[in-house]
Amino acid sequence: MKSSVLQVPAFDDTDVVWIDVETPAPVSAPSILSIREMAEQFDVTPRALRFYETKGLLSPTRDHGARVYGPMDQQHLALILKGQRLGFTLAEIAQMIDARNGRASRQALRLTRQKCIEQIAMLERRISDALEAVAELRRIHTSLCCQ
Repeated sequence: MKSSVLQVPAFDDTDVVWIDVETPAPVSAPSILSIREMAEQFDVTPRALRFYETKGLLSPTRDHGARVYGPMDQQHLALILKGQRLGFTLAEIAQMIDARNGRASRQALRLTRQKCIEQIAMLERRISDALEAVAELRRIHTSLCCQ
């Protein structure tokens, strides 16, 4: 008699939200970048890179004392920047990076999905608030022009 093994996934794929990122690639894309090259390629400051490192989001290696960033750090920085554009906190982005590396718990993955829904609502509120502000400024401008 042949027995079969039921494979149960560690988490439900519908609870996982992956943010896809593309790293900017210069004409000759080296796999290792200096802090200056990394800052230029991603349009950030070296100070920002050092800050992300202190938060544990980037882990550059050292070459004669100088920071060097490999492909994984480049992917992480692209994820950090995209996550920030989408309104996520650095702590949430850290969870996403951990999830991408397979280190997150089921709760963290579910939270990520829920957080996406919350971010959509928050950004829609910001859009609405911005549109109201623009309309009010137009009314003020019109009243100033007509006096």
